[in-house]
Amino acid sequence: MARVDYNDLSQVIASLTEGETDDVALMASLACEVHHADDRFDWTGFYRVTEPDMLKIGPYQGGHGCLRVPFSRGVCGAAARTGQAQLVPDVDAFPGHIACASSTRSELVLPVWNKAGDLIAVFDIDSNQPDAFTQEDADQLAAILNATFAQ
Repeated sequence: MARVDYNDLSQVIASLTEGETDDVALMASLACEVHHADDRFDWTGFYRVTEPDMLKIGPYQGGHGCLRVPFSRGVCGAAARTGQAQLVPDVDAFPGHIACASSTRSELVLPVWNKAGDLIAVFDIDSNQPDAFTQEDADQLAAILNATFAQ
């Protein structure tokens, strides 16, 4: 399978989500489309901010995930805590990594903001391949998330 075509992906997501305002419906659609866009993406989904300093699993594609992730732990927690993308080429080298799936080798986690500028979730992509993600992946997916949730 070829690498994701971000122009096509962003157009498909925009078309599928046009006029939708429910965050869970948007997350479900985005997780599905991104997950199936590239064979590097082994687990693709959202962890939603459900209470202060706590993420809970949201719509996702792939095997089971951790149900709760505190902001203080793991790659998802770091993205939520800092508000910055986490591009992790080797999860075993990431201090405090939470191994929800033993097959995960690398990870990309992006903060998700709403129109008001509030953090509503993080978007987590795991790969069973080491060093699977690039800065282009982070930038392109951040643009899709922004267009979907913050516009």
